[in-house]
Amino acid sequence: MDSNAFADFDNQLGSSKNAISDAEAKLAWLLPADYKQFLEWKNGGEGFIGDNYLILWSAEELGQFNLEYQVEKYAPGLVLIGSNGGGEGFAFDTRQSPAPIVQVPFIGMDLEDIRVLASGFDEFIDFLAVQ
Repeated sequence: MDSNAFADFDNQLGSSKNAISDAEAKLAWLLPADYKQFLEWKNGGEGFIGDNYLILWSAEELGQFNLEYQVEKYAPGLVLIGSNGGGEGFAFDTRQSPAPIVQVPFIGMDLEDIRVLASGFDEFIDFLAVQ
C-alpha cells in the first residue's frame, strides 16, 4: 500500500493495540495484519483515495457498526470496515482465508450481491487509488 494514497484523507491518531484487540473480541475474528497496521497508523478516517471517497471506521466503531447494520443476520461471514459514503459498504469476507475485501450494498445487504475488490487491505487501497 502506498501511504501517499492517503494524502487527501483526514488525519486520525492511530489506534492502540488494546482497542484493536477489543474490536477482534467483539467481532470474534482476528483482523488481518495489514489492516491492523493501518488502524495503528490512522485508525479510520475519511477522504478521497484517488477519485473514490472512502470512510473507514475506527477500531472502536467496528464492533458497534457491524452490530447496528445486522451484518451477521443479513450477510453472515462479512466484517464491515467502512463505506463509500453512499449505499455501498466495504467488508472482509471471512468465509475465505485469507479474507478478501468485498463491496456490498447496504440496502438489501445479501451475500449474493457482493463484489470482490481485492485480496487484502493493502491491495484494496491500491485498487481505489488507480480507479
